[in-house]
Amino acid sequence: QVQLVESGGGLVQAGGSLSLSCAASGRIFISDTLGWFRQVPGKEREFVASIRWSNASLDYADSVKGRFTISRDIAKNTVYLQMNSLKPEDTAEYHCALKRVYSYHFWGQGTQVTVSS
Repeated sequence: QVQLVESGGGLVQAGGSLSLSCAASGRIFISDTLGWFRQVPGKEREFVASIRWSNASLDYADSVKGRFTISRDIAKNTVYLQMNSLKPEDTAEYHCALKRVYSYHFWGQGTQVTVSS
């Protein structure tokens, strides 16, 4: 069992930056992938970025490429999302999740990011 706890959300003006953290308790396997997703009420959950725990292989949604950076600290069992050049359309609740084998089984409770114009 893995528990994920996000932190770092808040209110920021357009063009600003925020850094999210996701601390994991429980064992993370080298084959696992940690991901960030976001959701706006009334819309489908959207993939943002992911990182393979073993080799740091990265993936980003087109909408955040060049602005967001995902990273991980193996010693701290933590994954980060550095968000720069934020836009109002980045406003959402951000969740981290862990994929084991084929699907994301474990999810955090989420942290709200609000970008004002």
